[in-house]
Amino acid sequence: MASVRRLLNLSPHERTMALIPAPSVRRSAFAPAAAIETSLLKYRPLRQPQFSRMASTTSHSPPPPNPSSISRSIHSSSARQAGATVGSQTSTTSGPESPPPTPSMTANASPLSVLPLTQVLRSLAVTSLSASPLLLPPSLALMNILAHTTNPLLNPDRNPLLKQLIKKTFYVQFCAGENAAEVKATMARLRGIGFSGVILGYAKEVVLTKDQTKELAASGLVGEDAETAFQTEVIPWAQGTLETVRLAQPGDFVALKFTGAGRQALWTLSKQLPPPAALASAIDEICVLARERGVRLLFDAEQQALQPGIDSWTLDYMRKYNNSETGKACIYGTYQAYLKATPSVVASHLRAAQKEGFTLGVKLVRGAYLGSDPRHLIHDTQADTNACYNGIAEALLRREWCGALAPFAPATNTNIPSNKSFPDVNMVLATHNAESVRKARAILESGERATECAFAQLQGMADEVSCEILAVKNRDARTAAEKDSGLSFRPRAYKYLVWGSTGECMKYLLRRAQENKDAVGRTRSGRDAMRAEVWRRLKGAFGLA
Repeated sequence: MASVRRLLNLSPHERTMALIPAPSVRRSAFAPAAAIETSLLKYRPLRQPQFSRMASTTSHSPPPPNPSSISRSIHSSSARQAGATVGSQTSTTSGPESPPPTPSMTANASPLSVLPLTQVLRSLAVTSLSASPLLLPPSLALMNILAHTTNPLLNPDRNPLLKQLIKKTFYVQFCAGENAAEVKATMARLRGIGFSGVILGYAKEVVLTKDQTKELAASGLVGEDAETAFQTEVIPWAQGTLETVRLAQPGDFVALKFTGAGRQALWTLSKQLPPPAALASAIDEICVLARERGVRLLFDAEQQALQPGIDSWTLDYMRKYNNSETGKACIYGTYQAYLKATPSVVASHLRAAQKEGFTLGVKLVRGAYLGSDPRHLIHDTQADTNACYNGIAEALLRREWCGALAPFAPATNTNIPSNKSFPDVNMVLATHNAESVRKARAILESGERATECAFAQLQGMADEVSCEILAVKNRDARTAAEKDSGLSFRPRAYKYLVWGSTGECMKYLLRRAQENKDAVGRTRSGRDAMRAEVWRRLKGAFGLA
């Protein structure tokens, strides 16, 4: 500590010379000088003759540095590394992207350098807690209580102190905001970093216990109960979802959870019945608005007690809104690779799309309901889940009945090329697994691209994976600029985040915490990446990078 205090008492130039020998200093070629923040200039070493002349003509030391300048230098480390990359983009619309980075920028910049320091530090804290076998269990128990409590003191929406505590920590890490202004600010920040857009969801949802599932199967809603449910459950859900579509920009996605519509939706889904007329009308209104605004809808997967009904509804709305003439999907279904039956479900939906002439929208995930789905329906090992995920992704990207879909290939017709037996498919690969992303990128970059594909990770998680995609995007943009040619493939990265009150988001936050528990290895990898990034910026602040 004494040595650090002595360094801080030196002038900026003296501190620089103490830390870095003058002969080894090289000016950064990562970006034009205009792209480097003023605070960095304070720590840029001067040539030795200049420093000598200054020392000889000055009879007193310069004033002590402002300690906040060190913080600014840490913050601006990304500017020094990334220059005019995606971090300089500020557009909040889906219009033309910023010009590609200049060829002078390095290809070896840290992918995480585009993130604000506050986000890096918060991510380090959250992943450290999630990776701790000592701290995570009590944290999960507390979050479970907060997510299901009926006690006003434990309800974040009714306890201001509790609300502020949660909102400043877990909420801001994973969620977009509580109102339109906060949501728009979050979306603009993500686009400024370089993401192609967002997947925005309304947080209201219902997660059933086993007892609730049994009760639901034995009951229905008729008469006054049905009208009450419509007024108090369906209408608020529809209004919240419509507002979500309005908040989204053209090209964005909106995640739609049917369980948020309340008891009517839960009961009809559990019985695998069509939606009641009033609910169907609300869903149609949402779909029409999304199509008009150029926003795509992702129908979220949910618990297996409801999933067959959700699959049925999803196909019906795909038939109605996914225009085969344009090859563009407005409606996407979600397919969970951790379920043993998923390859057969995907295959049956492909056959339906091919036969009936609509575009199949696919959001491929591993799965998020390990705590509630029956264990026998889930793959026995993580390796089996990974193989299923990668196999489905490969088949859809190549437009071939290969990989996990090979056993379900239609009868061979020698007069029809294999890729012609595939319908038009639009896909979102939603994964935190870096290997899965790299496998998919390899297929897309090989020139075999036939399926439109985007990559997505949850807000607040797997930033090292997301930022690697952004780095590839910028690398390819530089290559294209140097060759003065168009891009055959430029990866599109999205962040999935929800909005709503702190209380409404608690069940979502609980699932994120449970997901971290079930993927400790990945969580530790994220923690280590954030720790390395903090250390890199700290060294950069003192000129040691």
